[in-house]
Amino acid sequence: MRVEGPYFKDEEGRTLILRGVNLAGSSKVPAVPDGATYRSEQFFDHRHVSFVGRPFPLEQADEHFRRLQAWGLTFLRFLVTWEAIEHAGPGQYDEAYLDYIRAVLRKAAEYDIHVFIDPHQDVWSRFSGGDGAPGWTLEAVGFDLHHLHETGAAIVHSQHGDPFPQMVWPSNSSKLASATMFTLFFGGNYFAPQTKIEGEPVQEYLQRHYIQAITRLAERVCDLPNVVGYDVFNEPLHGYIGWKRLDRREGVLQTGETPTPFQSMLLGAGYPQWVDIMDRRVFGIHRVGRRLVNPNGLSAWREGYTCIWRQHGVWDVDRSGKPVLLQPEYFTRYEGKEVDFANDYLKPFINRYARAIRQVQPDALIFVEGEAFNSVPCWGPGDVQNIVYAPHWYDAFVLFFKSFVPWLGVDVRNGGRLVFGRKAIRKSFAEQIAHFREQARRCLGNAPVLIGEFGIAFDLNRKQAYLSGDYSQQIAALDRSLRAMDDNLMSFTIWNYTPDNTNLRGDLWNDEDLSIFSRDQQTDPEDIYSGGRALAALLRPYAMRTAGEPLQMEFDYRSGLFRYRFRHDPQVSAPTELYVPAYQYPNGCQVQVSDGEASLDLSQQRLIYRHTPNRPEHEIILRRVDRAATPGR
Repeated sequence: MRVEGPYFKDEEGRTLILRGVNLAGSSKVPAVPDGATYRSEQFFDHRHVSFVGRPFPLEQADEHFRRLQAWGLTFLRFLVTWEAIEHAGPGQYDEAYLDYIRAVLRKAAEYDIHVFIDPHQDVWSRFSGGDGAPGWTLEAVGFDLHHLHETGAAIVHSQHGDPFPQMVWPSNSSKLASATMFTLFFGGNYFAPQTKIEGEPVQEYLQRHYIQAITRLAERVCDLPNVVGYDVFNEPLHGYIGWKRLDRREGVLQTGETPTPFQSMLLGAGYPQWVDIMDRRVFGIHRVGRRLVNPNGLSAWREGYTCIWRQHGVWDVDRSGKPVLLQPEYFTRYEGKEVDFANDYLKPFINRYARAIRQVQPDALIFVEGEAFNSVPCWGPGDVQNIVYAPHWYDAFVLFFKSFVPWLGVDVRNGGRLVFGRKAIRKSFAEQIAHFREQARRCLGNAPVLIGEFGIAFDLNRKQAYLSGDYSQQIAALDRSLRAMDDNLMSFTIWNYTPDNTNLRGDLWNDEDLSIFSRDQQTDPEDIYSGGRALAALLRPYAMRTAGEPLQMEFDYRSGLFRYRFRHDPQVSAPTELYVPAYQYPNGCQVQVSDGEASLDLSQQRLIYRHTPNRPEHEIILRRVDRAATPGR
């Protein structure tokens, strides 16, 4: 596999549309002890954990890879975490975990499943309400993990208890723990030059350990032919970098207790604060109350440490003992220049990381993403090449409200503008996905685009489908996202496949439930489809390999009608190959082509099409065979 302009190409020059899944949602948490985020037992014993068995025990690998292969999801965004590799302490790598990952990926190769490695994180770490970085990274800069939740430095599921507020975890992005760590990781040299760990500048220390951990994994798997590349950093955040005023709230992820950055700093230093409570509603974010946070005056900092931002003169205490914000615009400029997170802080790290990976695997593709809702870096000839733009996109209404209204959608490009009507939603969603391709053309050297994450919450309407067995809303919700992908001929890895998902606890992380598979829906282990969710929408034909340029692709899951057009490349002699799911065509499939010859083998779920050279464009149409018209029935 290689990149050529905006396209993925195979060794025969055919254009690839890559479709697969994120494996797995529960890979964010340890297997031993069970790290499901609702569990509080042994939560703080973070150095003595094991991720061996994430995403599944090795003896289950055949089952899951056979299923994904049959479902046509043969390109995986394979989740690992920095914590999984280096949880025991700086420079102490879990060799058993690395051996296990190699064994899993070798097994994937047996099913012709290709992967790119995703060093996953959300809002920095499990201990700041997400996943990713080892707990010792927070301790190294002075945080006391036991007090982060109570001081409002993070909202942590295991410490909050049930019921956990719906989709509240993203609000950690602006809270003290996560915001501080991201600021130090990307901009510590600029905004916290006094902060050093073992004599090393904090930015260098954190980035060095992260890169060395992932390259350690790369060394273990780089010779596997199905490992094609590496993601850089899942959903990077700017922290405080670029925050306009520290005494004001910013951003679209305001839910629950939402202190300003200055309030967060004071809370962490032991000063109780009355904090605004924000609520996300259909027509925007609203203040719904106030709450006294950290009434006991605990400190988020370990004994012997004080607030990093106070040390750097961002705030201090006056003679009367009152905290005072001294530099409200501290993070907006550096040496007189307005900061640009994407280009001045994120891009240098991407280049540094990519060059380290390429020392191990020179032909590795590097999958990059910018910060959600913000600009991407501007790429130039001096930056690493052979990159893939892998942004994330979600049907925001379905994700955040866990509800589906067929005539209501959200345009995330325009501050969450509501979109009304089915046709308008389809147009808007297609344009939102097309925007990523335009970003890649304009800013990233016309790199190919793969949507690294999208998906739906399956626990819609308070999990009614789990009781009724009626998944029609989930099917319709997923279909409108997939139509946006088809409308753009887009490669993707859907979020997600969690082998140990349950109806009660979802993906085992912060009460999310987006897995396309669940044991609780599996009634017949021998049935390859049993346990699948919304398969009527998910399992759809697509052009895997095209002898030319894809032009149009659409599928109606209700009728089974599929249309595909492409323009052939005279230099390509190999045939066009389509995935045709037997699930959609149980009684057979009628194939119509504009010219040439087509051969369909539903047992292998493949259609091979050889076009004629005497016309530039070609069309393939698939239709379901009606049961009544099937010979002998």
